[in-house]
Amino acid sequence: MPTTRNNVKVFALMGIFIISAILMSGCTDEIDNKDVNDTLPEDLPGEIEHTEDVPEHHWGYEGEGGPENWAELGYPECSGYEQSPVDIPAGTLLHNADITFNYNPSELTIVNNGHSIKVEYDEGSSIEVENNTFQLLQLHFHSLSENTIMGEHSDMEMHLVHQSNESEYAVIGVMIESGPENNAYAPVWEHIPVEMGDVQTIRGTNVNAVDMLPENLTYYRFDGSFTTPPCTEGVKWFLMSTPVELSTEQIHAFKEIYSNNFRPVQPLNAREFY
Repeated sequence: MPTTRNNVKVFALMGIFIISAILMSGCTDEIDNKDVNDTLPEDLPGEIEHTEDVPEHHWGYEGEGGPENWAELGYPECSGYEQSPVDIPAGTLLHNADITFNYNPSELTIVNNGHSIKVEYDEGSSIEVENNTFQLLQLHFHSLSENTIMGEHSDMEMHLVHQSNESEYAVIGVMIESGPENNAYAPVWEHIPVEMGDVQTIRGTNVNAVDMLPENLTYYRFDGSFTTPPCTEGVKWFLMSTPVELSTEQIHAFKEIYSNNFRPVQPLNAREFY
């Protein structure tokens, strides 16, 4: 009997020990998990919690990533009140040619970024207009033109993007139509990257933006936005009234790469032309 009683005590103690171990293990796991979760950043993407914030389609110009869906793809300002491009209606008055262009030659730095052909411009070139100075950052191309004049597209459009020291933006728009070959654009056209890729600097090759402008520098002046996401508003637009000409072959060479990288015109709403 004493032996049996002792065995019962031993088994009882072992049971208590096992149960305690199980409980302690559960508490330890809960504490460990809490500690790990507390160290995670709040904005860490999660498969469940943040899936709705991740665009299913990258923005582009066709299909579910097209311009009509940009706002839903995570760029809400694309549905704003002062968006670009716009149509210039008949009877719109021209603004005097009062922009001072301080453009210098730049070494050709070029990229096919998947949306356009962009030339990144060397520092030191600017425009002076409306009592402010805007530094030329880059220029790029669209086909067809994004802005229209009396409902008509041009074959292409060049945008020269500028920024002031106060982080205000100004865009010079230049319409491009078919005509004789344009040598000012030749350095860009000779090195257009056919495939999307990294930025390339073409040593020994320069481009001069002042030669890429039309001779007549009168323009249409309105306020708008960037024409690509995030469609930031507050951009000063200066759309040249006179186009430049490129040869059919030059225009075709661009359209072989991008023939539909333009955003449709946006409502003017209550905007006026200066």
